[in-house]
Amino acid sequence: MLVSVVIPTYNEGERLRSTVTQLLTTGYELIVVDDGSKDNTVETVRELPIHYLTHPINCGQGAALKTGTEYARQLGSDIIAHFDADGQHRLEDLEKMIAHLQNNDLDIVLGSRFMNQETSFPIEKRIILQLAKVFSDKIMDLNFSDPQSGLRVFKANALDRLDWQKEDFLHCTEILSLIMENKLRYQELPIIVNYNLQKKEVRPRMSMGLKLVLHKLFS
Repeated sequence: MLVSVVIPTYNEGERLRSTVTQLLTTGYELIVVDDGSKDNTVETVRELPIHYLTHPINCGQGAALKTGTEYARQLGSDIIAHFDADGQHRLEDLEKMIAHLQNNDLDIVLGSRFMNQETSFPIEKRIILQLAKVFSDKIMDLNFSDPQSGLRVFKANALDRLDWQKEDFLHCTEILSLIMENKLRYQELPIIVNYNLQKKEVRPRMSMGLKLVLHKLFS
């Protein structure tokens, strides 16, 4: 059973190495997709035994995940996971989700931050995620507890029916829509996400995707 983990990254050089080093203990194939980073990302993982793919310019997380997922399928992977580069996801949650997928009649397992009360959200993050859930529930008619979760595990053959096209964060909603449209078997499992990591201060900017959510909700 070949398991590949796709790790999209954009200017996360300071924390990517720690994330990758932890994942290397699993024996999974690790596929880092550098989405046009301008920091020291390549230097931090240059000597590690991973597959390192690059986009010459920043294309968006959805595009990076698609590049990595297609590469994983070329490797002959049986199971493909999506895992964030910044260290917020936990290895134990990933392994729990992979085991659950292997042991049950499912195509996909999705991590949910809202099924476990141990995740402590920054207020801005909670507001954005709640708006995204309203958009997913009311506009898209998708009833998932955490429609923006980045921790997902797929059986490779399910990906024939998950050909998402959105390159930015809207790929999350598109994937869920394709799951429902194609009647794929899925389950959400509770995960804990660490939002207390030290990070350089960057004033958050509203993405085009969030602007679209707000426009749909309030126009």
